[in-house]
Amino acid sequence: MKQVNIGGVPEHFNLAWYLTLKNGEYKEENINLRWQDYPDGTGAMCKALRNKEIDMAVILTEGIIKDIIDGNPSKIVQTFVQTPLNWGIHVANNSPYKTIEDLKGTKAAISRYGSGSHLMAYINAENNGWDLKNELNFEIINDLNGAIEGLTNGTADYFMWEKFTTKPLVDNGTFRRIGNCPTPWPCFVIAVREDFIESNKEDLKAILKIINNTTSEFKDIPSIDRTVANRYEQQLPDVQEWLGITEWSQSLIDKKTVTTIQKELHALNIIPEIVSYEKLTYKL
Repeated sequence: MKQVNIGGVPEHFNLAWYLTLKNGEYKEENINLRWQDYPDGTGAMCKALRNKEIDMAVILTEGIIKDIIDGNPSKIVQTFVQTPLNWGIHVANNSPYKTIEDLKGTKAAISRYGSGSHLMAYINAENNGWDLKNELNFEIINDLNGAIEGLTNGTADYFMWEKFTTKPLVDNGTFRRIGNCPTPWPCFVIAVREDFIESNKEDLKAILKIINNTTSEFKDIPSIDRTVANRYEQQLPDVQEWLGITEWSQSLIDKKTVTTIQKELHALNIIPEIVSYEKLTYKL
């Protein structure tokens, strides 16, 4: 049986992977798919792909595009979630900051450089007309627990993370959310190491077929809203809102979208150049 290692964030977006693994669907195809949680997100998964700790990752689109351009020998083989990610902008509950404008020049908590929380801090700063050189500062906090600690003790001032994931922390009074910043593109893609693609095309096609069968019918699974709410400790109305605005994809990200993302990252000096669509993607 072929072992394949895959990484992703332990969030509601990835429940379809858990369900297909629980059902033993990959084993039926003679594939031992091993899921690894990466609570600290995209930067950690980019590193794991480079180090060959994982073969594939369900990863933020802008993060993996940046890392492939920086030399990560991987390719995007499919969009996973078509809709934008809704990033909440959070401060500690007792923070003096009330508006996004109040955050100008303060310190953003980020999981690591090159992560989604890092890149989105740039997008938010640009959206609000800040001076990117002088009004954007960072504190590395690794993961959500690090953000709770950093915001509470004041080593960082605000933290950007997917708003439904952090909603329980807003509900219990740990954080206040003072704004939102949606990504202007599809949020999650499936990226695979190039050497793995070359030698395992059929296994890869089988894995994608299984996950796509589940995501295409995900919203029709009986009581899926309750399953998500229970597993991720979310309020049912929040889960229902999230399901209402989230669409999965079963196809490769298109050239126009990839160009749009690169132009944005290049304008923010996050990537040094705009590369070809073929350098970033692989069509199975």
